[in-house]
Amino acid sequence: MSQMPNDETLHKMEATLNVASDFTRLKILYCIDYEERSVGEIVSALGVSQSLVSHQLDVLKKAHLVSVRKEGRKVFYKLDDYHVNALLSVVRDHVEEADE
Repeated sequence: MSQMPNDETLHKMEATLNVASDFTRLKILYCIDYEERSVGEIVSALGVSQSLVSHQLDVLKKAHLVSVRKEGRKVFYKLDDYHVNALLSVVRDHVEEADE
């Protein structure tokens, strides 16, 4: 059995999982899973409003799940690091395996 993390770490883990558990935010994370995309590209891919996407991206950024890059007036987002991709992959594998 692995060692129990301290309470501060557990609270941070809880907050991260809560942020990632939103349906729209999950879709955004998968939209930028392997490719940096602009806000406009994310809006087009998801078929939702720019204000909704921008709000959700801000939540994801504050949780350190996405990073941002500005180029002129365009803003691009990508997963913050490989841990976010791994988290998505593990949860997806678990859910799909449970459905078998």
